[in-house]
Amino acid sequence: MTAALKRSLAALCLWFAAAPVAASYGDHEGARQLVEELVAEERGLDRERLLQVLAQAERQEAILEAISRPAERVKPWHEYRQIFLTRQREQEGLEFYATHRDTFARAEQEFGVPAEILLAIIGVETHYGRIAGSYRVLDALATLAFDYPRRAGFFSRELKSYLILTEEQQLDPLAMKGSYAGAMGYGQFMPSSYRAYAVDFDGDGEIDIWNNPADAIGSVANYLRRHGWRSGEAIVAPAEAGAGVPGEWFNAGLVPQRTVAELNAAGLRSAQPLEPDARATAIRFELEDGHEYWLGLHNFYVITRYNHSAMYAMSVYQLSQRLVAGMQL
Repeated sequence: MTAALKRSLAALCLWFAAAPVAASYGDHEGARQLVEELVAEERGLDRERLLQVLAQAERQEAILEAISRPAERVKPWHEYRQIFLTRQREQEGLEFYATHRDTFARAEQEFGVPAEILLAIIGVETHYGRIAGSYRVLDALATLAFDYPRRAGFFSRELKSYLILTEEQQLDPLAMKGSYAGAMGYGQFMPSSYRAYAVDFDGDGEIDIWNNPADAIGSVANYLRRHGWRSGEAIVAPAEAGAGVPGEWFNAGLVPQRTVAELNAAGLRSAQPLEPDARATAIRFELEDGHEYWLGLHNFYVITRYNHSAMYAMSVYQLSQRLVAGMQL
């Protein structure tokens, strides 16, 4: 063996020794406890099968790094909206709509949620299913349940829901893919949301939000309706703010608390007619050269049940308004 070959083999051995190895959760105390809790709930789940599944869950450092990464500064609205309000996202949305026009129409009719809102949510979440996550859901949820103490309770509950739903739906728990946080499919449902709101919208006997756009569209519509969507009502209205509006009223929360009449009396006036007794939340977004003001109504709040952010909900709304013009052609 030449000296050069020896050096190459030594370097290769060192590389393998240093390379990160994904750890299994087969013997993890938390995994065993979670299995015992599931078995105790008397759902008919088999203890040994659950242990075998969790033994194949792997700790993913990339997931821990992604969720623990120090948050960048919160983007102001004029930067945040540029992520979602793009020509490419509009064009892809219109193409997706053209392919599934009848499904969107049926979802709007059955659930009362405008097709453009459903389309915009799927567009914001996954680029209409094109970018839906590449992590095994089992790995993501196990990693965060057992090695991310800050939110271990939440992800443990979601891991339980995932194990239950894969049994209920006869899905391979090792095969399903999603985001690094375990969100799944076109609409990025967490497992508990899947179990609560996902629907078999095409009647084929399966609920498939990963590969079946019909089920995904119907599931998003059902989610919004179940969270209180009011058919035919406005979502958000632009407003003008006078100097007398108390600063603490703006961005004080997502739940509409004050009536339109009260906000108008204080100097925050809607640019379009609204019912005086309707409740709204005062929104102020930062622009490059000032601010813009909005009144978020009940349906705006419902969109924030999908993602608890006023900027998220506004991105969905404004994308929907860009899409609807093309949808009507």
